[in-house]
Amino acid sequence: MMKEGRGIIGSIAFFALKKKTREILRDVFYYTVLSLIAVAMVVPFVWMISSSLKTPGQVFKFPPQWIPQDPKWSNYLEVMRAMPFSIFTFNSFKIAILSTFGQLLTCSLAAYAFARMRFPGREAIFMMLIATMMIPGQVTMIPVFLIMRFLGWTDSHRALIVPSYFGGPFGTFLLRQFFLSIPTELEDAARIDGCGRFGIYWRIFLPLSKPAIATLAIFSFMWHWNDLLGPVIYLSTLKKMTLTVGLTYFRGYYVTQWHLLMAGSLISIFPILFIYAIAQKYFVRGIIMTGLKG
Repeated sequence: MMKEGRGIIGSIAFFALKKKTREILRDVFYYTVLSLIAVAMVVPFVWMISSSLKTPGQVFKFPPQWIPQDPKWSNYLEVMRAMPFSIFTFNSFKIAILSTFGQLLTCSLAAYAFARMRFPGREAIFMMLIATMMIPGQVTMIPVFLIMRFLGWTDSHRALIVPSYFGGPFGTFLLRQFFLSIPTELEDAARIDGCGRFGIYWRIFLPLSKPAIATLAIFSFMWHWNDLLGPVIYLSTLKKMTLTVGLTYFRGYYVTQWHLLMAGSLISIFPILFIYAIAQKYFVRGIIMTGLKG
């Protein structure tokens, strides 16, 4: 009996060890794959930093020299002298901040209506709104341009800012899914205390939705900050151009100043990295919690 008991215990221990080994090998495989993906994502960014500190002849030198022996920090000053950098940066901030505010305001109001208010055709209207996400921007580009020209908003920042105050399907969907996860008991208690619809939205839903709002703010700011096609279509005056358009000045028909282009690109992504670093906690929570309830 003792031998049989030892044999059973040995078999259990063997299978447990075998299972533990499989789990360890699986974790090693997953971490290896994720590490390779992370390296593949980081390499272009490192190459951009390295190229921004090189001379034109060193940018495409093979094998690449990742750490320049004589870093050209003057490239960043040359970028700022080669174009009206401060004006372009101000225009980019103006358009991105005002457009982001418009997105947050209108999308949150629309999301609250679709999540909490009952009205005929609510689901059908919401599905139509979501369906517009499948329409390519190239389809609406010409009609929207004709509308802006009719309003006299060409060569004006209004053409890039005002449309954001009409909401958007992605932001409305994102915030609606988050609003659905908020307990209805809070809304009922506020209504008993005499709070109206807008008061419930302003005092309860918005404070509890900081993760989702931060997520939408990062996406919206990043989209409008990096937008190139819109400024190219609607703006023609140099003093109204944005930073993304200014970076195209370093690309010519015959020669492209890659070292200056990389330096300017690196400067242009600092605001996005800064905003993401501040709102990272809310951003991660917003991505995880959004969509828990449909």
